[in-house]
Amino acid sequence: MPSFLSRLQFCIRSFGLMAVFLLIAINTGFGQTSAMRLPVDPDPLVVLTSAGEVAFNIEIADEPAERQRGLMFRQSMPVDRGMLFVFPEESRQGFWMQNTPLSLDLLFISADGEVRAIAPGTPFSTASISPNVESQFVLELLAGTAQKMGIEVGDRLRHPRIETAGAQ
Repeated sequence: MPSFLSRLQFCIRSFGLMAVFLLIAINTGFGQTSAMRLPVDPDPLVVLTSAGEVAFNIEIADEPAERQRGLMFRQSMPVDRGMLFVFPEESRQGFWMQNTPLSLDLLFISADGEVRAIAPGTPFSTASISPNVESQFVLELLAGTAQKMGIEVGDRLRHPRIETAGAQ
């Protein structure tokens, strides 16, 4: 029969492991339910459509934790706003909408600023949104914005972050 002291040591070790897990969870954002707000970039993102130029004020998610959180928990967003996800290099990108209550348009953009695919994002869906194209950037806009503004596959985007990537 285990002694009181050995049971106490077991409880202390178990509590210590739970405390470590809790600290890791807090530091990695597990359980967060508040929206991440990034500063609006001073330079507008401009889309060159067949009907003319369309400008958006954007937040830039260029760090892994920012790209992971994105627009999760965001209840609203102005129609002229978007979030530009910046990846280190062109590759096939995948997104999902878990914890995202907004319906979105996702524009998958090459390193040189060409829209390669436009896909819908359904609120709270865990289905993968990953068109069969390579992209270095993904722009999230409110659902229907791409169609309303005449944005199509093949259109070009201008922004200092995209121009820097395209020059490499």
